[in-house]
Parts: sequence; C-alpha cells; structure tokens
Amino acid sequence: MTNKHKILIIDDDEFLLDMYSTKFRETGFETEIAFNSSEALEKINKGFQPDIVLLDIIMPQMDGFGFLEKIKKENLLKNSKIIVLTNINQKEDVNRAMALGASDYIIKAYLTPSEIIKKIEKLL
Repeated sequence: MTNKHKILIIDDDEFLLDMYSTKFRETGFETEIAFNSSEALEKINKGFQPDIVLLDIIMPQMDGFGFLEKIKKENLLKNSKIIVLTNINQKEDVNRAMALGASDYIIKAYLTPSEIIKKIEKLL
C-alpha cells in the first residue's frame, strides 16, 4: 500500500489487541490501539483520524454501544468506517450497532485475523 490506511483497534483484551495490531501493521496499516472507549476518544480528540475503527462491544467503563452513541452525537469520525468486532451474536445487538452507524459487524470467533484484514481491505 502506498498510502497507509490508519486503523484504531479498541478492545480490552490485551492478547487480541496485540495479535490484531501486529497483523494490521504487517499488512501495512498505521495502527493505534486503545484498551477502552475513553482511551480511544482521547486519541480521537487529540487528532487521530483513522480510516477504520475496530470496536469491541463488551468493555469496562463505556461499552462499544456507548462509544458509537458518543461519536455519533458529537459528530466525530465522520470519514471513518466503524466495524464492530465482537463475540456477541444477538440480532438486536447487530441491529443496534448498525443503527448507531457501524459499517459492519463481525463475530470474532467466525473469522481468522487474516480473513478480518481481507474483509476490511474490501471496505476501504
């Protein structure tokens, strides 16, 4: 990739954060990570504008839905695609995330990190 795409990965699971951030860096993405929604919002408010946000739903403090509501209400990340990456597979949660502006909803257990990267590259 000539123009590095920026990705922000938000997940409270350190192992998954490390694995996904490594995979995305190897694929040529400029990668930022956040252990929770508050940390992610801090990075965004300091000017980080990712092309893609990978967002988990279950997190301490503010969950992924709270993050989606906040960025929608404050009109942050207008040019970013937000992809929910979670193991919550309830139809009402999928619908809620999409209604709050998510571009896609991926169940972690169903895809390998490489498949997730391919899917995200198609979205860009």
